[in-house]
Amino acid sequence: MKRRTRLSLLAPLMLVAAPPVWAQAPAPSPAALPAKAKARGSALAPVASVEGITEYRLPNGLRVLLFPDPSKPNVTVNVTYFVGSKHEGYGETGMAHLLEHLLFKGTPTTKNVPQALTERGARPNGTTWLDRTNYFETLPASDENLRWALSFEADRMVNSFIAKKDLDSEMTVVRNEFEAGENDPGSILQERVLSAAYIWHSYGKSTIGARSDLENVPIDRLQAFYRKYYRPDNAMLVVAGRFDEAKALGLIQSTFGKLKKPAEPLPATYTQEPTQDGEREVTLRRVGDIPMISSVYHVPEGGHPDFAAIDVLTQVLGDNPSGRLYKALVETKKAAKARAYNFQFRDPGIIGFDVDLREGQSVASAREALVKTVEEAARTPFTEEDVTRAKTTLLKMMELTLNNSERAAIGLSEWAATGDWRLMFLHRDRIEAVKPTDVMRVAETYLKSSNRTLGTFIPTAKPERSEMPPAVDMAKMMDGYKGRAAVAQGEAFDPSPANVEARVQRGELAGGMKYALLSKKTRGEMVSASLSFHWGTEAALNGKSEAAAYAGRMLMRGSKKHTRQQLQDELDKLKARVMVDGSLTGGSAYIECPRASLPKALELVAEVLREPAFDEKEFSILKQERLTDLESQRSEPQTQGSIALWRTLSGHYAKGHPYYVPTLDERIAGAKDTTLEQARAFHKAFYGGSHAELAVVGDFEPKDIVALSGKLFNDWKSPAAYQRVPEVFANVGAKAVSVETPDKANAFYFAGQSLQLREDDADWPALMLGNFVLGGGFLNSRLATRIRQKDGLSYGVSSNIDPGDLDAVGMFTTFAIYAPENAAKLELAMREEVTSALEKGYSAEELEKARSGLLEYRQAARAQDGGLARRLSNYLFLGRTLTFDGALEQKLAKLKPEDVRQAMARHVDWAKVTRVKAGDFAGADKKAKASVKAPPAQ
Repeated sequence: MKRRTRLSLLAPLMLVAAPPVWAQAPAPSPAALPAKAKARGSALAPVASVEGITEYRLPNGLRVLLFPDPSKPNVTVNVTYFVGSKHEGYGETGMAHLLEHLLFKGTPTTKNVPQALTERGARPNGTTWLDRTNYFETLPASDENLRWALSFEADRMVNSFIAKKDLDSEMTVVRNEFEAGENDPGSILQERVLSAAYIWHSYGKSTIGARSDLENVPIDRLQAFYRKYYRPDNAMLVVAGRFDEAKALGLIQSTFGKLKKPAEPLPATYTQEPTQDGEREVTLRRVGDIPMISSVYHVPEGGHPDFAAIDVLTQVLGDNPSGRLYKALVETKKAAKARAYNFQFRDPGIIGFDVDLREGQSVASAREALVKTVEEAARTPFTEEDVTRAKTTLLKMMELTLNNSERAAIGLSEWAATGDWRLMFLHRDRIEAVKPTDVMRVAETYLKSSNRTLGTFIPTAKPERSEMPPAVDMAKMMDGYKGRAAVAQGEAFDPSPANVEARVQRGELAGGMKYALLSKKTRGEMVSASLSFHWGTEAALNGKSEAAAYAGRMLMRGSKKHTRQQLQDELDKLKARVMVDGSLTGGSAYIECPRASLPKALELVAEVLREPAFDEKEFSILKQERLTDLESQRSEPQTQGSIALWRTLSGHYAKGHPYYVPTLDERIAGAKDTTLEQARAFHKAFYGGSHAELAVVGDFEPKDIVALSGKLFNDWKSPAAYQRVPEVFANVGAKAVSVETPDKANAFYFAGQSLQLREDDADWPALMLGNFVLGGGFLNSRLATRIRQKDGLSYGVSSNIDPGDLDAVGMFTTFAIYAPENAAKLELAMREEVTSALEKGYSAEELEKARSGLLEYRQAARAQDGGLARRLSNYLFLGRTLTFDGALEQKLAKLKPEDVRQAMARHVDWAKVTRVKAGDFAGADKKAKASVKAPPAQ
C-alpha cells in the first residue's frame, strides 16, 4: 500500500499500486527436467526446474514454485494473481489496488487479518502493479506457520468478505494515499507523460486510479472483479525459505488443491498500442520547488530478446557518474540530476529519462541536451568498457537477489507477470551475451524523435516510426530451458540470543578497534560486515556539522588510488554492496559480499576512509546535488512538519552544538557556504580508527579477518581527542505548532514528548510492549485500528517510543498523514486512543497476542545477517552482549497488563506532548466555506 517516490518511477503500489491473462504454458517434456526433479516421488510431477526452483501445476491450474533455502530461519509465502490495473474497465480505475486493500479485511475464518499476521510475527504486504497483484508474508519457519499461511492464502483467494462497510472506510484510506501522491510533482509529471505516451493501452493509467472512480465505485463491481480474476488458474504460489518440500506439497494440495477451477474461462485482454507517429508533449503546472523534465520512448515487451540490450542501454545512458546523461547534463551543470529507467512489461513498455534542475538552470538548455544525448546515442559507438561496466552492474544486482531467497521469491511475481518466471534466468543469460553492436542497434531502433513523448508536436512530411516486432512465443522460447547449478546452501542457524552469544568471538586489535565475529555457512557464501568510528568532543565539533557532512559524503567519490568510477567498477566486479559515510561525531561502513570478495572489499573501505581524494569536480557536483535535494523540500509538509517538531523538542541546544536542529534555510545556507577545504580539514583533524568497532556475520574465516583488520586500521589514529557528546534531557512542555504548505493535498501530523528513559530502565520492556499495542504491528495497533481501519482518516499512522542508550534521554512520538480538512477529527482520535491506553490499559488477550508477535519480530531481526552485524557492532560500543536482549525478552514474557499500563502512565503524558501539523489548512478552510455558500445541486 506504499506509494513510492519519483525515484522509483511509478513503482508498484504497496499495502502499508499488472500483463494480460494469457494461456497456460504447456509443461516441458520429461526429458527437459533434471533427474532430481523427476525422482522426488511426489503425487505432483514437476513441470520445470531451474537453479533450485521447481514448478508444479495443480489440477485446478494453480502454478506452484518451491524454493527451499535452509539457511533462512524464515519461510515466505507469495501468491501472485495475473491481474492488475491494466484489466480495469471504464469507471474502474484503481479497482485492482482498492481490492488489494480489501483482501486484508478478512474472511469468515480469519476475521482480523492484521491481528492474525501480527501474532505470528509475520512481515506481510500486498502490492498492485499494471500486470499483476501479489500478497506475501514472511514468517518464522515452522510447519505450523507454513500450514497457517497456505490455509489463509487459499481461503482469501475465494472467501474474502469484499463488504460494503469495508469499502466505505478503506476508500478514504486509499484516497488519502492518492492525495499523498498528489504532493509529489515528479510522480504526477510521469503520470502525465505516460498518459500521453499510451493512447489506448491501460499502461497509460496510474495504478492508484482516478479520484472519482475511487470515491464512487460500486461494491458489486469490486465483487465481480474479485470473482472474475481471483481463482487458482490465474495465480502462482511461491514458497521459499526453510521448509520440507514433501510436507509443503502435501499442505498445498490439502489447501489450494481443494479450490475448484471456475467453469467460466478467463477473460483475455487484446488492446494493442498503435505505433507512435510523432513527438508528444505535456506540461504540468502546480506548486513545487525545482524544474523537472521527463522523456519516454516505446520499447518491446519484456520477454523480447531485445530487452537485454535495452537494459544495458539504460544503464550506459543513466549510470552515475559514468553515464552519458550524467556527463552531458550534471557535469556541465545544465542539470542537478539525471537518470534512466525502463519498464519491462508483458506488453510493449517504455524506456525513460528524467532530469532535475535547480532554480535558475535553463529548462530549454537542459531539454535540448537531454534530447540530443538520448537520440544521438547511436551515433557515438558504445565501447566495450561501457557495455562491460553496465553488464557487471546489472548482473551483480541479479545475483544479489538470487542469493536472497526471500527477495527472489517476491521478485518472481514480476517475471511471471512478464510472461514466465524462468525469464528471470534467461534474461540474465541474455544480458551476459549483449555486445556493443546490440546496444547500438536498439538505440537506433527505439530512440527516435517520432517515438518520443516530451516536446511539442511538429508535423513531419516523412515520419520515422518504431514498429514493434512480432510477439514472442514464450512457451516455445522457454521449452527445455534448464538454467545453471543451484546456489550453495547455508546452514540452519538459530538466531536466539543464547545461540548467537555461543557463536560470537570478541576481541580487540592492537590499535584499539574492538571486534565481534560470527562465522556461519550462508546461502551463496555471503557475508556482512559493519564498522563504526567515533571522534571529537563537544567543544571541538561545535559549528562543524556541514564540513562533517561533506567530508562523509565525499568518501565514496574517489580515493587517492581510485576515481569514483573505478571504485564503483571494482565493487561491481567483487559483487559487493558497500556503503561508507561520515558524520559530525563518527563514521560508518557496511559491506555485503561473497566470502571471496570480503578481503578486497575491506581494503577498499579502508582506502576510502583513510585516503579520500576530495576531488574539486566531485565536490562541486555533490554540492549541487545537496542543494537540489534541500531546495526541493521547501514546500513539502512532511519535511517542514518534521523539522518543526524536532526543533521544538531540541530547542535547548544552542546553534552550533552537535545536536542542534537547523531550519531548512539554515541547512541550505550551510550547504551552500561550506568549502572543499573545510571538508578536507575536518577529515584531517578528526578521522581515525582509535575508537572503533567491527562486526562480521556470515561465511568467513575469523583469524584472517582479525589479521587483515589489524593491518588496515591499527596505525590509523584520530589526531583529535575523543569524548562522547552526551544528550541532555529538557522538559519542553506541551506546544501546538501549525505550518502552512499551500496547494498540498495531503497533510502531516506529528506529536512528541521527551522522556527520561534509558534502555536499561526497569520500565523499558513494558514501554516497548505497550507501544507495540498502541502504534506498532501490522495495521493492527490501537491507532491503526481506530484512525485507519475504523475512521478511514489516514493511510499511515503509528507511534514509537525510543529510549536513550547511554543517556536517559528518550522520545515518545506519533505520526499520521491525512487530508487537511480532517485535522480536527484526526487530532481528537489520536488524543483519545493515547489517553485510553494510559488510563484504561490493555486486555490480557490483547497483550498476549502482541507479546507473541513482538518476540517473533525481534527473533526475525536477529536472523538478518546485516542487521545482526550492525547490532553486534553497536553493542561493542555500548559494552553489551546479546545477553542483554535475552534478559529483556525474559522480562517481556512475564509482563502483566497492569505492569504495562502503569509504565506507560509513568512516562507518557498527553498534556506534555508537542503537536505539529503541516498542510494546506487555509486552502481546506477556503474550500469548506465555498461549499457552504454553494447552491444545492439540482
